[in-house]
Amino acid sequence: MNAADVQTCKALMRGGSKSFYLSSLALPKRVRAPATALYAFCRVADDAIDSSTEPARALADLQARLDAVYAGTPRADVADRALAAVVQDAQLPRVLIDALLEGFAWDAQGRRYETIDDLHGYGARVAGTVGAMMALVMETRDARALARACELGVAMQLTNIARDVGEDARNGRLYLPLAWMREAGLDPDAWLAKPQFDHRLAGVVSRLLIEAERLYARGECGVCDLPRSCRPAIQAARLVYAEIGHALEAAGFDSVQRRTVVGTGRKLTLLLRACGAVLRAPGHPIAAGAASAPLPAVRFLVDAAASGERPARTFYQRTLRMIDLFERQGQRQRGQAAAA
Repeated sequence: MNAADVQTCKALMRGGSKSFYLSSLALPKRVRAPATALYAFCRVADDAIDSSTEPARALADLQARLDAVYAGTPRADVADRALAAVVQDAQLPRVLIDALLEGFAWDAQGRRYETIDDLHGYGARVAGTVGAMMALVMETRDARALARACELGVAMQLTNIARDVGEDARNGRLYLPLAWMREAGLDPDAWLAKPQFDHRLAGVVSRLLIEAERLYARGECGVCDLPRSCRPAIQAARLVYAEIGHALEAAGFDSVQRRTVVGTGRKLTLLLRACGAVLRAPGHPIAAGAASAPLPAVRFLVDAAASGERPARTFYQRTLRMIDLFERQGQRQRGQAAAA
């Protein structure tokens, strides 16, 4: 991946997601560039489908672009070239990117979700896939760690949905579980025709954030399974997104009349707090829940990512990996000694 392409991808991230951009700064350089490339392609693909008057044709074009990427002959587009480099270096299974595009297509179709399990399926595609790809870029193919990474992605997507209820509704989209709305006494179609905030909607948004918190807790269990140098960035992303939910709760769960944001100062505080994740060993008490089976919606992603072959590493990469393994082993032994 050449430097000019990396800079272009970085500009896309900076303009599209300040939270992701800030968190990415804590990644080691060897991971930051491919992570930026992944974001760039995701952004370009989402925009291509979302802005098209013929989403099916846009999706077909993206599939053709992926064909070229996986054939090693990407189009001249910066995002395609950058993705091709990541695909080759990290051996990304195509099923992950195909699932991501499927989720974007569901957006374009205005698809709605009856149950929270259905919504998990959507979150798995548009965000769990990113968690899986990031884990692979970090050279993590352990099924347990992959499951937690995917679940963290789903949690973030649920937070996005809770935050953007009003904005989505004004664009004719509704992502809240329809069954939950009915249980709260809201008719989904009537509400979408005239979106308003009241205590019933507050209850639905609150319920969604509780589910997000459950998945954030599961996702955090996987942080200690990542290479030590990568932990602060992932923990920072987790903390910042969870903070959006906390701020929304403080605002009475009203995401119709206002859009909740987390200020830069608060993000920096959370980033500093996340640096503590680098000291957390696999034997840390938080890892007690790490053995949980994957959320059913993400299992196909975990299976696809865990089954791929590891790419051949250079001597330098093997040396860094060996140092990291020694450090993690030492941390594990110190944790066991402290617990004895």
